[in-house]
Amino acid sequence: MSKKVQAAEVIVKLLVGAGKASPSPPVGPALGARGVKSMDFCKQFNDKTKHIITDTPLPTVITIKPDRTFTFVVKSPPTTYFLKRAVGVKKGAQTPGTEVVGKVSLKHVYEIAKIKQQDDNLKHLSLESISSSIIGVAKSVGIEVIP
Repeated sequence: MSKKVQAAEVIVKLLVGAGKASPSPPVGPALGARGVKSMDFCKQFNDKTKHIITDTPLPTVITIKPDRTFTFVVKSPPTTYFLKRAVGVKKGAQTPGTEVVGKVSLKHVYEIAKIKQQDDNLKHLSLESISSSIIGVAKSVGIEVIP
């Protein structure tokens, strides 16, 4: 006698623009391959993110259950997005460490840390530790932090 193996939940991580989810790549192929209707996800995602500035990249974790239903969690935008927006550049430095594309103040870093602290995986960290992490990300993108 063989036992029927219960299929496990599948986790899919995507970076989707706020209010811009569509069944085209990357959403369509990622969900379609797992038997989920991508249009259902797109409608729910766009409805949930309509209050956020359009095209803001949002990390999204989609949990697909064995019966092909899904739940998703939308996190705050990446730190690099906030830093580049604060400086006003589209891309970071070609050679970080030697090239500086802009400068950002500690006040900006603190404000970014306050936004990032709202994520579930960062709630337990202090603003100081999140800020130091943001300063490290700024250096790796080629942005100088000034006091």
